[in-house]
Amino acid sequence: MRVAFDARGARDTRGIGRYVRSLREALEAIAVDDRELVETHRPRRVDVFHSPWIDGALLRPPCAMVVTLHDLVPLKRRGEYLRTGVRFKMRYLAVRRAARLLVPTEAVAGDAVEHLGFPRERIDVVPYAASSALRAAPEPRVAEVRARYGIPERYLLWVGGLETPDPRKRVAALAATPRELPLVLVGRHGSWAGELPDVHLTGHVPDEDLAAIYTGAHALVFPSDDEGFGLPPVEALACGTPVVATEVPAVREVLGDRARFVESGDMAGLVAAAEAATRPAPAPPAWTWGDVAAATWETYERAAGWQGPAAPRHAR
Repeated sequence: MRVAFDARGARDTRGIGRYVRSLREALEAIAVDDRELVETHRPRRVDVFHSPWIDGALLRPPCAMVVTLHDLVPLKRRGEYLRTGVRFKMRYLAVRRAARLLVPTEAVAGDAVEHLGFPRERIDVVPYAASSALRAAPEPRVAEVRARYGIPERYLLWVGGLETPDPRKRVAALAATPRELPLVLVGRHGSWAGELPDVHLTGHVPDEDLAAIYTGAHALVFPSDDEGFGLPPVEALACGTPVVATEVPAVREVLGDRARFVESGDMAGLVAAAEAATRPAPAPPAWTWGDVAAATWETYERAAGWQGPAAPRHAR
């Protein structure tokens, strides 16, 4: 089987980029015998085309297409995502042409059925995993990274993209909530983030530093009120750091009893629970990127056999 893989999203510094990079590496590791992975967003002479992000979905795919749908937030919350909603309109039309969808949780699968009308039998739930680079760091390494970024000895941590305000992430509300411990925000940020009160911004950091920042945190706070998966909590647990999150279906599905949950919107409760968190943290879910890749190859095989109107057997 020959699969075209759109790897352009690998440049993204957010969760989508991590997904593309980690999955590509894991897929290539098990691409043996009759499996071949070709990096391109213009599929030709392949059996399956995989767009691991919505931006790569094709309106007229020349072969069976698989699309990874990380969430459907712009469709579920149109009033908050007017600008991006317009951009996504054609993309969602393209997603409907897919032979199969890959989604990270049953919660997203349900959203795809409800908001896109996509058949449930053509959706595969394949969770994400923490990168192998994100593991508990030794104390000297933690101290070194703290000093380099000017991070205090004890702190609460949030990790994600801060280029533009995202209403569902609730970062501004978190920053405005009184707390005893400093709040460190990790991720590439725009000018708006510099106006948040009483926070420490690190900007984008490489994985080797991120592992140390996760390890040194008192707890990870995850205040989102809508998520498709929630990768930072899994990464934090992989580094031995406790997680406190708001009650969101997808995050609860992923973490189960591995995190402390508070009611969505209860920022004071979130901060209080995070400051009261203790170690050891529970182990992260056992799922690995090798597992993700194996399940994804199975999805390719199912897609290649699909005889839908938008999926000729082989691209020319």
